[in-house]
Amino acid sequence: MKKASWILIGISATLIGLYPLIYFLVDRRFGLLASKSAELLSDTAWNIAFYGHILLGGLALLIGWLQFSSALRRQRIKIHRTIGKLYVIAVLISGFCGLYIAMHATGGMISILGFFSLGLVWLSTTILGFKAIKNGNIALHQKFMIYSYAACFAAVTLRIWLPTLTSIMGEFIGAYRIVAWLCWVPNMIVAYFIVRHTNRSDKTSSAQRV
Repeated sequence: MKKASWILIGISATLIGLYPLIYFLVDRRFGLLASKSAELLSDTAWNIAFYGHILLGGLALLIGWLQFSSALRRQRIKIHRTIGKLYVIAVLISGFCGLYIAMHATGGMISILGFFSLGLVWLSTTILGFKAIKNGNIALHQKFMIYSYAACFAAVTLRIWLPTLTSIMGEFIGAYRIVAWLCWVPNMIVAYFIVRHTNRSDKTSSAQRV
């Protein structure tokens, strides 16, 4: 089950991680951009932030799941570290760009708060995870990065929840306001239980060694 879940996450992350390339291949007035005003779509600062967010966020999603491979950490630690540095840089750029575009989220204050909170959680957990490994605290680093990637994975869960709720509710705006929170809060709850399970496993391993 653990391996199957990891593979499923990898496939989902790869598909959505490559998704931003579509904006360069077809008319970009589709998907979420169809709900944006012509004025916003012509705003230079917003466009820089938008493309910075989706391209670097896509990269973070695309490479982040590899970091949870125990085989990679054991056998290719240099590759693990290189991917980790690239992930942190991608998150910092995408995250701060995300905070900016969150201020213009469709659906008003409910959507703005949801996506802005997600950006803060993603940035803070990533920075704390990076600081932990710089201080040599591997266990704390792993736990923060679980939360970080759970926030990053909101890109996948958003694209599952949004069409589902839009179909059920029969309208986009109401569904989008809910998804602004639903795309990441459950992810963090799942991450909490994963971290909790990891803590128990670590304690069991320590007790057995003693």
